[in-house]
Amino acid sequence: MPSRRIRRAWFTAAGAASLAFTGLVAPAQAEDVPGSDPTVQEPLTTETAPAPFAATAWTSPGGAASPGDFTLSPGALNAETTTRVARLDAVLPKSGVQNLLAGANRTAEPWCPRDPFGTAADPDIKYCLQSDDSVSREWVPQGITGVSDAKDNELWGEAGNIQLFASYDGWDPGRETDPDPATGDCTAAELAADDACNQKGVRITFVQSRTNPATGSPEVRYRHVLLGWTYVNSADHVSFDGLHAAEYPIQKGVHAGGIVWYGNYLYVADTRNGLRVFDMRTIMDLDPDGDPTTHDAMGADTDGVQTTANVQDKTKVGRHNNVWYSFGYRYVMPQVAAWKFKATQSNPKGSYACVSTGAPKASYISLDRSTTPDRLLMGEYCRPQTGYPSTGRIASYPVAALEGRTADVTAEGWANYLPLANGGAQGAVSTGGTLYVNESKGTDEPGQLWRYQWSNGQLVQKGQPVKTARGPEDLYVERGTGRLWSLSEHRPGSASDCTANRDAADPVGTDYCQRVLYGHKLSWLDAQP
Repeated sequence: MPSRRIRRAWFTAAGAASLAFTGLVAPAQAEDVPGSDPTVQEPLTTETAPAPFAATAWTSPGGAASPGDFTLSPGALNAETTTRVARLDAVLPKSGVQNLLAGANRTAEPWCPRDPFGTAADPDIKYCLQSDDSVSREWVPQGITGVSDAKDNELWGEAGNIQLFASYDGWDPGRETDPDPATGDCTAAELAADDACNQKGVRITFVQSRTNPATGSPEVRYRHVLLGWTYVNSADHVSFDGLHAAEYPIQKGVHAGGIVWYGNYLYVADTRNGLRVFDMRTIMDLDPDGDPTTHDAMGADTDGVQTTANVQDKTKVGRHNNVWYSFGYRYVMPQVAAWKFKATQSNPKGSYACVSTGAPKASYISLDRSTTPDRLLMGEYCRPQTGYPSTGRIASYPVAALEGRTADVTAEGWANYLPLANGGAQGAVSTGGTLYVNESKGTDEPGQLWRYQWSNGQLVQKGQPVKTARGPEDLYVERGTGRLWSLSEHRPGSASDCTANRDAADPVGTDYCQRVLYGHKLSWLDAQP
């Protein structure tokens, strides 16, 4: 989840009406200017906060919930999305995951000095992101998955030790100070001076620990990939934009609080809608020669006009005057499908409260490969309030059923309310009959990792919570190493994000708001009292 500061900014922004969308072609304000993203919310509708559900809808923390509330329906525009992605595929060259990783351009530091754990237990392993990613005000890390989710043998072709994490764009000064749709929410001067003024949506980071082929020494390398959605613009050209949704008043976009890589597909949680789906086989490469200064030739759309690409200009995205832009990213992965909650979405906006029945929030997702069949878990981030007692629901789907996209998919096996008294679940994953849940405790306190087991359909606490990183997020099980991975979201250097308060036993002057990827041994966690 975002820092509390960012979440409040989203929810207190003026205006909460959703934007209406009536067609597949973007409005013709100017060529190559997209409308709002219709690929999940079709059509977008105005919602009002519902009256609280009766207490009978709520059982108890850990009690049974209704699996049917989690039913997902194929997105109504999936067929059109397939057509648009095929058109984009004919214009832009592709890159496979292994080639992308071979050219990874950023370095993570194993066993780095940064320490968001303080008095909490040290993890078995941790990676520090490159310094600009660790302190970025713009990109906030959230969901995590990896090749252990993707493939039974934990290899993608010949490549192993791959992890993916998602980050959302959480800082757009122009959109917050100049919310004018006619100018794209940013003035021309703001756009020219600061590319962060653009709402880029979500990016996925591919990470691999490997042996350096030149030196023989171990290293951790990574590369960012921009997620996008396709549309047909006013000039009848296929184009793409960053991910956006009408979830927040100022169009902050998809939160990506959880991701799951399974087979060829990447599933991304879209909080009020359901899931967005991406395909590892359609990662587009806008700089195939690896030299950003050459502006490589691209293909032609149905108009037959040849195009080029520019990955140096970070202020534009999509096709503009026969040139492709991508906010400066070499790689773009377009959305190929969507799943939308079948039930009415009645969760109140402007609040962390959650209804007890009806459509849930897709706050985070994960994969359980210890079951038959493999199951995708989905859960909610909630904070109980008067009239809204839910601590958040969690349920599971047979993940293979999501590949069909022709019929509704209902949660099966179980559905429960989380036993967290105060809510606040940032991520959860199940393996071997144990459910692990990350709970955030704010910027000044370590997070808590809870363990639960099922007993007569109830979730029952197992042992005491284990203290972990400040700002803990999603969870991912790496089966071969026996590790439970997560990542921390808080950045250093901002009083509104990280105050100076420290635990009494913590070293003076230590800044615990540091972004790391970290893993605990499951065997160690399970042995804790």
